[in-house]
Amino acid sequence: MIFRHSRTGIVLLLLALVLGALLGVWWPDLAVEMKPLSDLFISAIGLCAPVVMFVLVCSSVAALSDYRATARLGLKAVGYWQLMSLLSLLTGLLVALLLHPGGGLQHMGSDWNTLQSANDGPLFSRIPGLLLDSLEQSFVLKVLLAAVICGLLLGRSGALGQRLTQHLDQAVKGVFRAMQVIVSFAPLAAFGAIAFIIGKYGLEAAVPLAKFVVAAYAACLVYLLLVPAIALRLAGCRLWRLVGYVKEELLLIAATGSSVAALPRLIDKLEAAGCDSQTVRLTLTAGYSFNLNGSNLYLAVAIVFLAQLAHVELDALQLGTILLVSLLTSLGSTSVAGSAFVTLTATLSVLNILPLESIGILIGVERLMKCRSVTNVLGNCVACVVIAQWDGKVDKQKLREMLG
Repeated sequence: MIFRHSRTGIVLLLLALVLGALLGVWWPDLAVEMKPLSDLFISAIGLCAPVVMFVLVCSSVAALSDYRATARLGLKAVGYWQLMSLLSLLTGLLVALLLHPGGGLQHMGSDWNTLQSANDGPLFSRIPGLLLDSLEQSFVLKVLLAAVICGLLLGRSGALGQRLTQHLDQAVKGVFRAMQVIVSFAPLAAFGAIAFIIGKYGLEAAVPLAKFVVAAYAACLVYLLLVPAIALRLAGCRLWRLVGYVKEELLLIAATGSSVAALPRLIDKLEAAGCDSQTVRLTLTAGYSFNLNGSNLYLAVAIVFLAQLAHVELDALQLGTILLVSLLTSLGSTSVAGSAFVTLTATLSVLNILPLESIGILIGVERLMKCRSVTNVLGNCVACVVIAQWDGKVDKQKLREMLG
């Protein structure tokens, strides 16, 4: 397998990135044609993602015999996820307001406020239906709900349920093997992605987009150093040890843009670090839809950037509304590539303070938002450790050896 050994995989990924960049500089027309290599990889991962999430969550719920403990774990996880979502959105807003990435740039058009939105009427009259819309439109949320229901039914089906659960455990291993086959082509995907970016947009990014990218990366860095680092420290671990522990998976995510590709290996590593298997599978898998800190940071920075670019002054009430609406629309997001951009579109359509056409400027740097996926995954790894420690489902000696 191309990506079987971590050191070989890192070398191949770095080599692919260098070769892709060189192709983009020397033969940009040819480099642009390499985009399908990345698109095919992302599409294959996207097709596998619902299957992976279903079998993992279903088998984990079925294996849990204490349903009160399951409910307690779920409540702790949801509470933690919502707190992290709120803090990540707040961090994104504050960093964007401080750095002012859209300030001093060309006006996007004086007629922005004359555009009509399909969502006419007061904003707060539309909020009650927003949560249901997010749940209805998110396929992954439906998969997770179906997995929980199936797992509960299997757990209450006696001997038949136990046999089916054993078959489901075998299915988990089969799905992981299929994911490993797909991930083995990650260097080709990385080559195609970097070649396309350099070939189409050149080495010098436009000033507005460059400032936006810097602000997004700065927001992710500030958030990681403040919120997850402190949460992990309270659990007796250190963030830099965790980063070193999962560095191969983070490089894979940064090179390919697909956080789902690293899911099987992350589960194995967190279990090896002493976290309870069922806790890891439930929190990490569900966190890929409910705990996307990087996507929330991107969402907040992007909205403020577009408002500054259009010379729209955001007051405290509008910022609070952005925070509330973003918390709701982010429920329909997933870790699949491009989902955050779709969530941004949905959020702006509800807020109705900017024309939807304004987000077109961000398409050019969509594939540069590697910080978003990396932060999503690191946030979920931290969540697994913290929730496992909080629930008393962790081998403290192993955890100290690996991450202490």
